[in-house]
Amino acid sequence: MPSYSFRLDKIISQHTGLGKRGVKLLLARQRVLVDGNFCTDADRVIGQFTKVQIDDDIVQHNQPVYILINKPKGVVSATSDTEHKTVLDLLPAEFSNLHIAGRLDLNSTGLLLLTNDGSWSSRITGPETKLAKRYRVTLQNPLSEEYIQAFAEGMYFGYEDITTAPAQLQIVSDYVTDVILTEGRYHQIKRMYGRFRNPVLALHRYQVGSLRLPADFAVGDYRQLSKVEAEGVFAS
Repeated sequence: MPSYSFRLDKIISQHTGLGKRGVKLLLARQRVLVDGNFCTDADRVIGQFTKVQIDDDIVQHNQPVYILINKPKGVVSATSDTEHKTVLDLLPAEFSNLHIAGRLDLNSTGLLLLTNDGSWSSRITGPETKLAKRYRVTLQNPLSEEYIQAFAEGMYFGYEDITTAPAQLQIVSDYVTDVILTEGRYHQIKRMYGRFRNPVLALHRYQVGSLRLPADFAVGDYRQLSKVEAEGVFAS
């Protein structure tokens, strides 16, 4: 994830075309406001959503955006693709600057999050957060109790030379399970069931952290989350 923090003098220089001396003069004359307060510190670190203005001229006033969408099968978790429809294609043009916080593969469905808030999406996907993601999985072959222990112990993936973190598996029926992951390795769930030679027929994510996909949400539906809802994702 790219950095969204910059020095105040750099932002002013890019906006005005002024050199260091000109920028310092603006600051010294108290013509620059940061979040509504006059600022004279050229080294002040400005975040992605910090409001910056020179007199009445708005230099930066970004607002965080958080979107929850029920991803359909056959839609790519990407911002652009030459072959398939992307999740951004399902949203109005005003959301074209968003990025994805935790992908689902082409044939997987369910809860997907998009945002312009790089810090928030890093927390969603970062392994240090250990944010639980919940999936309903439909399999080709019948299940047995040995799956539960294997998932709980973790599995070694030789290609990456890692052992997966413990995962919770609950058997719902002979061919259906609920799985809780706190990490997101490449095609992790499909590869874990692959150890049992049991192909995944359908994979649906219905919850991320405390945020659950509404039961009445149709495929392709989306809604914008409030800041409170977005932060509430991390509540235990």
